[in-house]
Amino acid sequence: MENLITLVNKLQRACTALGDHGEESSLPTLWDALPAIAVVGGQSSGKSSVLESIVGKDFLPRGAGIVTRRPLVLQLHRIDEGREYAEFMHQPRKRFTDFAAVRKEISDETDRETGRTKQISTVPIHLSIFSPNVVNLTLVDLPGLTKVAVDGQPESIVQDIENMVRSYIEKPNCIILAISPANQDLATSDAIKISREVDPKGERTFGVLTKIDLMDKGTDAVDILEGRSYKLRFPWIGVVNRSQADINKSVDMIAARRREREYFATSPEYRHLTDRMGSEHLGKMLSKHLETVIKSRIPGLQSLINKTITELEAELNRLGKPIASDAGGKLYAIMEICRTFDQIFKEHLDGVRPGGDKIYSVFDNQLPAALKRLQFDKHLSMENVRKLITEADGYQPHLIAPEQGYRRLIEFSLVTIRGPAEAAVDAVHAILKDLTHKAIGETMELKQYPTLRSEVANAAIESLDRMREESKKATLQLVDMEIGYLTVEYFRKLPQDIEKGGNPTHSVFDRYNDSYLRRVGTNVLSYVNMVCASLRNSIPKSVVYCQVREAKRGLLDHFFTELGKKESKQLGKLLDEDPEIMQRRSNLAKRLELYRSAQEEIDAVAWSK
Repeated sequence: MENLITLVNKLQRACTALGDHGEESSLPTLWDALPAIAVVGGQSSGKSSVLESIVGKDFLPRGAGIVTRRPLVLQLHRIDEGREYAEFMHQPRKRFTDFAAVRKEISDETDRETGRTKQISTVPIHLSIFSPNVVNLTLVDLPGLTKVAVDGQPESIVQDIENMVRSYIEKPNCIILAISPANQDLATSDAIKISREVDPKGERTFGVLTKIDLMDKGTDAVDILEGRSYKLRFPWIGVVNRSQADINKSVDMIAARRREREYFATSPEYRHLTDRMGSEHLGKMLSKHLETVIKSRIPGLQSLINKTITELEAELNRLGKPIASDAGGKLYAIMEICRTFDQIFKEHLDGVRPGGDKIYSVFDNQLPAALKRLQFDKHLSMENVRKLITEADGYQPHLIAPEQGYRRLIEFSLVTIRGPAEAAVDAVHAILKDLTHKAIGETMELKQYPTLRSEVANAAIESLDRMREESKKATLQLVDMEIGYLTVEYFRKLPQDIEKGGNPTHSVFDRYNDSYLRRVGTNVLSYVNMVCASLRNSIPKSVVYCQVREAKRGLLDHFFTELGKKESKQLGKLLDEDPEIMQRRSNLAKRLELYRSAQEEIDAVAWSK
């Protein structure tokens, strides 16, 4: 069972090292879940003397006013033999065998945190004492409750101390050791008053009555010790501390314990209570009770630790990995982040994520609708056909068929397809840009580094712009090719049509007859529609090849080329993480290490039960 208290001691020390003192924090806290015994009492209640009696050593600072100004986590370790010594967590390699030096170090360490003022601090001091004369026990000595601020202290100190004490004892895992002097009315006891507020049924409060030997003659504390004056779940314990004269004379603590036993054994009022009175009994009883409480809390601690480990791991994953220090590590980190972005971008195009279907909509809806709006039949009205054919003939009218007129009419119609073709390129470009922004927003790692996010976004947009220009050039070339070279086979059918019943004199002598011009317009419209249908299929292929395919293949190729030329310092600027996020990740990583260690320790103890 002793390893249970040792386990809690180790976890408390680890918590303090991480700055976890049980205060409000956005980080999960293990401190609050650990069972602890908090020592509470008013000034001059004999609180320090009780602790020294349990330890059997003079080691606490003494003086007027508020002496304890920081919580003191006192961890007692029983050893079989050897010389007694003490260790502070803030001086881990130094052993104190002179307990007067321990007292001085407590004062000095308090001043290091609070300055030489009389302010208080919530940051605990950890002191471990190893001795064959102690039981395994952990106590938290809190500043004494006071009613009046003394010189050099702010008026708020009375409330500040009360708030600190309350923050410890209001936690359900805290065992309250309430110290009250027997020579004062129990109704005025600061310790009983505040413990009653947080533990009204007295289920986790141990009452300790000091200065029994200083009570007025004719009075005794039997009613209190037997639980009639103020009932607690656990029996009251009376102690007889050394007097101030004994302290001044440096009376040995072992001798003081013997004298305490003799006092209770020889006092008629308390003789029947001897077996549960005194500092030695108090220490043993607290040690046993703490072990029992810790044992009962192990399942809850395991559950809390497992849950918190999951939460910490999730938070660390959300924050991303820390930045590497070397150039190779930085380059690798940037490349990995970019690959993640690139993969998300491709998933949008391939339908794994939404958005890629909009490109097909351009080809299936927007482009056909734009081609339809060209209204070639209006371009090929009688007036336009007559005008263009007449102008094409010039001073020498055509002999058989108005070939130049045909060409001009076809050119005049086909050139208008450039507009819808260009619009299709721009529409796909806009969709690709939108998908790029979405992919950047969905790449969690890029949120970690604002400069890299901006650089990747700019590089991706620049690549898309270059691809758009190439696509526009290739797509418009498709239109220009149709304009530059007509499909001869289509027009070779025209004389055959004439042979089947046409009137060839129209094409020689009556060139500008309405019926003839209408036939020319119909032929041109039919040809233009044929070309338009062909381009409706080939324009999407050109756009996909030049834009979509290229974006999937190498959206960040140029960025990667430039990245390889950068020095470590330049790479570091791309990974300009928010210092607060860096600090939080560091804190979370340390805390996760604490919880994993605690998990192993507690599991080992649980299996050994």
